[in-house]
Amino acid sequence: MAPGTTAADRRAARRPLSRDVRLFWWASASDALGTQASGVVLPLLLLGLGHSAATVGLVAGVSTAAGLLLAPLAAVPADRGARKPVMFWSAMVSALAMAGVTAAVATGEPPLALVLGAVLVERFSTAVYEAAAAGTVALIAPPADCPRVVAGLSAGDQGALILGPALGGALYQVTRALPFLADAVSYAVAAGCVRALSSDLRPERRPDAGSVAGGPAEAVEATADAAAAAPAISPAPRPGPLRRMRDELGAGLALVRTSPFLRLVLTWTATVNGVIVALYYGAVFTLQKGGHGGAPMGLVLALSGAAGLIGSLAAPRVVGRIGAARLLVTVSWLLVPLAAGLATADGPWTYGALFGVFCLLMPLVAVVLQSRALRETPPSLQARTGAVLASAVGGSAALAPVLAGVFVTRVGTAAPALVCAGLLTALAWRTTVVRSRLTEATA
Repeated sequence: MAPGTTAADRRAARRPLSRDVRLFWWASASDALGTQASGVVLPLLLLGLGHSAATVGLVAGVSTAAGLLLAPLAAVPADRGARKPVMFWSAMVSALAMAGVTAAVATGEPPLALVLGAVLVERFSTAVYEAAAAGTVALIAPPADCPRVVAGLSAGDQGALILGPALGGALYQVTRALPFLADAVSYAVAAGCVRALSSDLRPERRPDAGSVAGGPAEAVEATADAAAAAPAISPAPRPGPLRRMRDELGAGLALVRTSPFLRLVLTWTATVNGVIVALYYGAVFTLQKGGHGGAPMGLVLALSGAAGLIGSLAAPRVVGRIGAARLLVTVSWLLVPLAAGLATADGPWTYGALFGVFCLLMPLVAVVLQSRALRETPPSLQARTGAVLASAVGGSAALAPVLAGVFVTRVGTAAPALVCAGLLTALAWRTTVVRSRLTEATA
């Protein structure tokens, strides 16, 4: 075992997970499966109804932007004790929205406004659910179980990435409404699982929250609590609602800014996720230019999803054998030649193999970073901190296709992979430089 592995960690790896953890896993896996099933056919539906590719792209862009804006807003009530109601009702609203899409599509030729309205409501509610769900693992599992739980959630997402598109495509062939009905059912299952949780998902206040000696997390939490209590003990004017909202929303960002480890989590995840999206679109453009159809990209996605599933399941064991800090540095450097290799790839099998290795390695580090981030964040800041990290990842993922298209158009099809290799080199160098601090933080 790695030097940082304790007897408690080894016992945690053998004991069964709690009922709440299993329910939360089923909620996450069901949600992801339904989303993948309907998401893959939504562009086909809109195109089949006679709408342009620009309209389809606009829907995707507005949905992404809405998620980035709503997540921080939903994180505040979640951290203040309303996490479970927010998760339940947002899942129910998503279920009703997709049931509306199902009914509209089943009637024949639904108006664009009706379909888009229901889809946007579903995406808004999903953003709220994901923001509230951030930090749930820390409330239903002891710290020693967090790596296993995070790995299981990641495996569920990867499994949905493999099965969801195939399920959605098969249902769409039967009738256009079925994938959206499956998504509605998946949201209802998620809501039921959340409702069945025995925990109320309310963070417990740390008795020493008023002390800032424990580090950045405690300092930010204490500052937020002091700001909230100040009007009651001081004659100073009560801050206005906009000021209070700004302070609430900024608490997660302040914690990330003051925590070296959380800054690394943000930098690593945002960079790597943006890189893989840019590499994917670079592969799409290259294969299309080479005369390949949609089937090769399906092959690339299938191989990537299968590799990601294997990596997620193997992550806790690999981390235990190699050690978190060493694994993080090693994987960071291994991603560089994989990105560079995609600059010379010219066929779907080559792309599939390189993407597969890339997606095999990514979850190994993601589990390390997410598990430790849960420990670094106070319970009352979990959702807001998670929203900051998710916004950074979502922003890089939204920007990556645009930049990939610009580089392919102006420079050539190999340009996205070469630029990504350069970014990964800089990331690996930074990770290596701070390795001493990582070893202490992740031991």
